[in-house]
Amino acid sequence: MASQLKVDTLTGVTTAGSIVVTGEGNSTTTNLQQGLCKAWAFKISTGASLTDSLNMSSIDDDGTGDYGLNYTNAFNNVAYIPNQNIRGGVAAGNSDGHFAEVQTCNTTSAECQNWYGDAGTNATFIDWEVRHTFFGDLA
Repeated sequence: MASQLKVDTLTGVTTAGSIVVTGEGNSTTTNLQQGLCKAWAFKISTGASLTDSLNMSSIDDDGTGDYGLNYTNAFNNVAYIPNQNIRGGVAAGNSDGHFAEVQTCNTTSAECQNWYGDAGTNATFIDWEVRHTFFGDLA
């Protein structure tokens, strides 16, 4: 028989901010908070707006394909993990493809760039469909 648990808040017993989950096979455990995505953003096409997001207060437009994502709740330090995925194919006549990158991680923001081509020499900055996710400890 399946069980269903409905709660508004989960709090650890020994440490309020730490909940351990038993993994598959009942032989390992995982810290629930460490495995959660703490912020994400979905940006599409041109302009300085987000289609959807979590823990993002705003986006700033620093130029075509160059923007900053500002967090609602800051990270504890800059040792968090950014991940990005850009949707799109290879530009006509350019075999280097499209790229998305977080250039700088700050506790309150991430500075990002999207481009196609060789970023070192002939990069063309673009606005495209980009998905960013951030994992780490919030302050």
